[in-house]
Amino acid sequence: MKLHQYADTGALNTDFAAKLVNVLQEAIAARGHAYLVVSGGRTPTALFNALSAAHLAWHNVTVLLADERFVPVDAPDSNERLVKANLLTAKAAKANFISLYAPAVSAEEAVADVLPRIADLPVFDAVILGMGEDGHTASLFPCSAELSAGLAADAPAVLAVNPTTAPHQRISLSLPRLLHTRQLFIHLVGPSKLEVLTKAQAGNDVSTMPIRAILQQPEVDVAVMYAAN
Repeated sequence: MKLHQYADTGALNTDFAAKLVNVLQEAIAARGHAYLVVSGGRTPTALFNALSAAHLAWHNVTVLLADERFVPVDAPDSNERLVKANLLTAKAAKANFISLYAPAVSAEEAVADVLPRIADLPVFDAVILGMGEDGHTASLFPCSAELSAGLAADAPAVLAVNPTTAPHQRISLSLPRLLHTRQLFIHLVGPSKLEVLTKAQAGNDVSTMPIRAILQQPEVDVAVMYAAN
């Protein structure tokens, strides 16, 4: 893991967006298409705005989420809604998008429709993850009964998750699917997040802090993009 610290979020987002554009451009040049996995929440909104203005062959880029709340795509808590409003706009409006939502009675039933969209995708080019105060990442929550299944080496690409400390059922990419990428970033803002990261680095129990499964794996280098404010 390499920690990249910035003076403020403006500097972080400018440099992070440039790094991502380079990654995506290299992928398009090498393979004709690029795959970018992003996370929802408040933290990446400004990054999305910066990235959406980038000059890039966006029609050759596919964007998808690391996880999604099981809510309709027009609901206020929908990560898809957030991404479409802040990233898939301006120049990036031409990008392809794969949804993690499907209308169903439950997230478990929705996964049956979502899994085929994800299962056969090639290696991702960049995955951007966040981290909660409890050490969760994507929707791999320490409080959920599905955590061990999501962390397993033979986990399916997508699974339903029922957190007990957060609202809504979730649909999340599994650990092995998240790690099947050329670049992996953790995007953090605020001193409290740095404290959580330090705590995660100091222990090995992934069941109490699932972010450790990302930090301690040997398969892909992890870059932590951090600003205090």
